[in-house]
Amino acid sequence: MSITQNKVVVVGGGLMGTGIAHAFASSGFITVLVDSNGAAAAKALAAVAKILDDGVRLGKLDTAVAEAAKSRLTTQADLAVASAGAALLVETVTENIAVKKQVVATAAAHMLRDAIIATNTSALSVTEIATAVPQPERVVGMHFFNPVHKMKLVELVRGIATSDETVAKTREYSDALGKTSIIVNESPGLTTSRMSAMLGNEAMWMLQEGVATAEDIDTALRMGFNHPMGPLELGDLTGWDTRLSVLRYLHSTLGDKFLPCPLIIKMVASGRHGRKTGAGVYQYDEKGQRIAGSGLKASVL
Repeated sequence: MSITQNKVVVVGGGLMGTGIAHAFASSGFITVLVDSNGAAAAKALAAVAKILDDGVRLGKLDTAVAEAAKSRLTTQADLAVASAGAALLVETVTENIAVKKQVVATAAAHMLRDAIIATNTSALSVTEIATAVPQPERVVGMHFFNPVHKMKLVELVRGIATSDETVAKTREYSDALGKTSIIVNESPGLTTSRMSAMLGNEAMWMLQEGVATAEDIDTALRMGFNHPMGPLELGDLTGWDTRLSVLRYLHSTLGDKFLPCPLIIKMVASGRHGRKTGAGVYQYDEKGQRIAGSGLKASVL
């Protein structure tokens, strides 16, 4: 049986879950997106449809291909129901170890016996998450990047118990999505999250100190280092609440070089989480488009 005939479950209808669900559905997999919030599930479906429709409009996809991808993606509020008979689960819920363990424990009881359980965590312990599953060798990290439909990298994270077979099968899934995968032994922040967290944190320290404007800091990284997006733009996209959670974990495990910038703490406390709330370092309109000239100024920090 072709791997694309397998049923894949994606848990969490946020930005990452939406992108991962799109990736699997558009690559031929029967995909179920699980979110107990009906509004979030509907928003995710609409977002996937927009990505596909934009592909058609730009001449990158045939209409029939886009419609077939849409037909392969459904939503479900009940994780147990969605997990029945699934060969792969990718959880993208909040970066909270207890929540993640509850999700994988529930799913494992209903999936195929040899199913793979993957976590998209960017910082938490795959080994610890795997303790919630009777067969921890089936649990692996599968860390995608935003925006999923454009970013080609997937980090495959090996926990202490993760088997070679699980890693090999997960790499097959990554290959089927057209992604390039790297294998990382579990460590705080993996490779990219560790580097990205430090870069984004340092950019915020620079903004707080008035070294340069938000726009110029981002321009420096885009034009000077050929990054597709500046660190402050990326933080707005990822969500500063998520970034703060990761920084606090890295600070607790790797020391003061990851001490969160006070500006991040202040922004999160005030609800400026980024694009998803309409304001972060920059402000965004109702369509999620950045408002020109809206970067935080040193005078208000």
